Amino acid sequence: MRYSKTEQLAVAGDTVTVLDAKTTASPEPVDPNAPRLDATSPGGDFIVEGGLAYAGHHLIADFFGAEKLNDIDAIEAAMRDAAEAAGATLLGVKLHHFSPYEGVTGIALLAESHISIHTWPERGFAALDVFMCGGTEPMRAIEVLRERLKPAHVTLAEHKRGVTT
Repeated sequence: MRYSKTEQLAVAGDTVTVLDAKTTASPEPVDPNAPRLDATSPGGDFIVEGGLAYAGHHLIADFFGAEKLNDIDAIEAAMRDAAEAAGATLLGVKLHHFSPYEGVTGIALLAESHISIHTWPERGFAALDVFMCGGTEPMRAIEVLRERLKPAHVTLAEHKRGVTT
């Protein structure tokens, strides 16, 4: 994926991208040199790219100045739509609404791994975690969550899980 961004930093082999509210991720056209699934290896769904094989992309996002962080129905709908947009197989969603305090915590369990969220509505903050393996597109999940929760500012870190040569 190619991202429009306000800042990108390399951190110990991972990528940290800082996005503002107007920044969008734009999918690149199909590239014959793009990462591909290695269906011949044990497990059959490792991504092969640049001489490395890895299980999948793990995205860690912090949403600042976000909305609907105490609305459990809106969060569930956003998580379901995020999984679908990423091409993931949704196995179930489990959310908990804190009472008498505010906030929601939960997970969308995917055949390809998970999407999780924990919110602090009183601070306009949400911590999100998206890990997907196989032929999914986890950045598309982040984009859906951004559209729905409307953060003013986002930090995004990406980590390739299970890297082998």
